Amino acid sequence: MGGMRAIEWAVMGPERIGAAVVLSVGAAATADQIGWCAPQLAAIRGDARWRGGDYYGAGPGDGPHVGIGIARRIGHLSYRSAREMDMRFGREGQAGEDPLGDGRYAVESYLDHHAEKLARRFDANTYVALTEAMNSHDVGRGRGGVREALGTIQVPLVVGGVTSDRLYPRRLQMEIAEGVPTCDGVREIRSPHGHDGFLIETEAVGAIVREALERSLTSADEHPDDQRQVV
Repeated sequence: MGGMRAIEWAVMGPERIGAAVVLSVGAAATADQIGWCAPQLAAIRGDARWRGGDYYGAGPGDGPHVGIGIARRIGHLSYRSAREMDMRFGREGQAGEDPLGDGRYAVESYLDHHAEKLARRFDANTYVALTEAMNSHDVGRGRGGVREALGTIQVPLVVGGVTSDRLYPRRLQMEIAEGVPTCDGVREIRSPHGHDGFLIETEAVGAIVREALERSLTSADEHPDDQRQVV
């Protein structure tokens, strides 16, 4: 969602922005992304403890924890790459368990762990609201379309994408780079980790942020009276 907000701000408030970093995102949510989100929302809303979103007074710790756990499992797979899953887990069983009996594969245990961790600390209504907000992302809405909106961006924009990202593939960053006059291509973050590579590959991301800061300083020199920020 950070990249969505950055590109929106670059269109809305150029007078407040010295430069923008747009990582691992597109100019508008795609059908594939909305499709990944659909079963996540269905899992939460299909939980008997969802109660139409009004579960807060049901009791201590009550709520659609099973549903949000399923949603997290689906979402987490989309954040990682198929190659990483194969490299890390293959077809191995979880330690001490037999997946050919009633045990789990190691990758199932991994997803269970992340599901349980999120269910304990994250509110289901918040998960739904954030997911629906990302589904509605479209920088071109009310602005004549994506191409028209991107063409209005005048602040320095540094765009980066993860090579193995299957949720926000590189073609989406290329669309942004090709449509924004101040952008000169896509900075590749080479990683096997999928979408989450932008959180893991700190050196590569750091280089992109440094480039944006340098461009922001240049912008500040050109506009000494402005109080612009990097987003």
